[in-house]
Amino acid sequence: MMTYIAFQGEPGAYSHEACRNARPDMEALPCRTFEDVIEAVKTGAADLAMLPVENSTYGRVADIHSLLPQSGLHIIEEAFVRVHINLLGVPGAQLGDVTHAMSHTVLLGQCKGFLQDHGIHRITGADTAGSAHHVAESGVPGTAALASPLAGEIYGLNVLAEHIEDNANNTTRFLIMSREANTVRRGAHGMITSFVFQVRNIPAALYKAMGGFATNSVNMTKLESYMVEGSFTATQFYADIEGHPDDANVQLALDELAYFTTNIEILGVYPANQGRY
Repeated sequence: MMTYIAFQGEPGAYSHEACRNARPDMEALPCRTFEDVIEAVKTGAADLAMLPVENSTYGRVADIHSLLPQSGLHIIEEAFVRVHINLLGVPGAQLGDVTHAMSHTVLLGQCKGFLQDHGIHRITGADTAGSAHHVAESGVPGTAALASPLAGEIYGLNVLAEHIEDNANNTTRFLIMSREANTVRRGAHGMITSFVFQVRNIPAALYKAMGGFATNSVNMTKLESYMVEGSFTATQFYADIEGHPDDANVQLALDELAYFTTNIEILGVYPANQGRY
């Protein structure tokens, strides 16, 4: 029986690459939006969701953190994809033929040095894989795409130049989500617990809430804030910590956090991927 992992974007997107790397035995299901990815899992059209949450160069992915608590899904794994950017051209094209390159604006910004050195003008496309698809259909030797090696494979484009990104360490972190939580595992590289919370409306509430993690030696690897429903006074925090809620020190830290918050929701407890180290 075929199983599916849903991702946002067209075939050949970096999210598709993440699916192929993490779940090579599953069929990747492209979806138009992040909301569609979540809905595919909730309705049973897909078994898992692959969602990007942050990039080492550009920070968090917009809207994802606000979608996660409302999704009804659980984080069961994290995955990391090294963002290798290739210049992809139609069969027969040479690097010297290329005058324009199309891609998502983020990828265009990540290859400024290469494009300037070769006098290539930038064209903004809807996304990376979609740009590769467009270039393949156009058949114009002078227009290339900036996309993943997988996109070139899918759309029959040739690699004119590879690994042309300015930042050699550019990496995107993804979360794999499921309808069911899995909190019984223990990872070889430790565990990560992800949760959201809102602090009580008292002076220094956030400072006091964070104190429990310090005094109990719990390492917090991420803490981000964002507005709730457009309110300037209601702030929600997203956090990742090292450890499992069943660990004694994590229990104590979460208990102290609960005293200073109005709501805590654990989004997932999952093995730390060695790609984060």
